[in-house]
Amino acid sequence: MDRVPMTAAGLKQLEAELRELKDVERPAVVRAIASAREHGDLSENAEYHAARERQSFIEGRVAELESVISHSEVIDHTSFSGDVVRFGATVMLADEETDEEKTYQIIGQHEANIEKGLMSVTSPLGRALIGKSLGDSVTVNAPGGIRSYEIIKVEYK
Repeated sequence: MDRVPMTAAGLKQLEAELRELKDVERPAVVRAIASAREHGDLSENAEYHAARERQSFIEGRVAELESVISHSEVIDHTSFSGDVVRFGATVMLADEETDEEKTYQIIGQHEANIEKGLMSVTSPLGRALIGKSLGDSVTVNAPGGIRSYEIIKVEYK
């Protein structure tokens, strides 16, 4: 696996989720499985099957988080400055058709949340923005069709 770019805050969030899964969720599901086993026939025990399914999800997520964390490369975007879009930049865009303005921070794919304005560097728009400068126009083939944006602000917080 290649290095996974990430902000320090994103890494802390993933580490907290991993601790929660290992220290709280995993022991709770083990107790739930033990409790369900006491109810007798496992083949018809819905509680047992639900707990095993939950255990499978937790173990898969733990493995995924451990892999991402071990391959993470924290990039300190606060030391960057200028008008060129790089990892960690907060970019204000104006849709060239509607003049609607949107602001996104470009971050790692495992910490992205578009509803919160956190865009993955690997998303189509994220990839199109990297290396562009203030005032540049960016055209991206998005799921809803081809969209064009003008970069109206670049800052590093």
